Amino acid sequence: MKPVTALLLLGANLGDRARTLRRAVAALRRLEGCRVEKVSRVYETAPVGPSRAPYLNMSARLRTTRTPLGLLVEFKTLEAAAGRRPSKRWGARVLDIDLVSHGTTRRRTPWLSVPHPLMKERLFAAQPLADVSPSWRRRYAAMKPAPRKVKMPHGRP
Repeated sequence: MKPVTALLLLGANLGDRARTLRRAVAALRRLEGCRVEKVSRVYETAPVGPSRAPYLNMSARLRTTRTPLGLLVEFKTLEAAAGRRPSKRWGARVLDIDLVSHGTTRRRTPWLSVPHPLMKERLFAAQPLADVSPSWRRRYAAMKPAPRKVKMPHGRP
């Protein structure tokens, strides 16, 4: 497969959130067929859904020869290795990795939708994505109101 740019959103709201994100980025750097080109700063945001614990969120831009489904399998493996167990939708989680986009791919299956159908509605995702993608910088600048966020002192993983 010809290399494409993929955008990811990573989040954690259980355990040592910063450590989990650092380990996830390190694991992404070791994935065959993937090169991490850029990572965002880390932001703390209020949870969406039933969870009460705040999230740390960040994004990454990859150059990859992996298919969207191949990436999904790797992300689920990384989430499980971090200690994530099946839970209710939008519940608290040790690690969540979402594939936001994969080149110009458009795919909708019961397991994966690319581009991610909810990202345009998720203000908490816009700032980390704007850190790594010019098109998201334009989107984020146009969004009102700005999401509640706190830049974490540990910066980029």
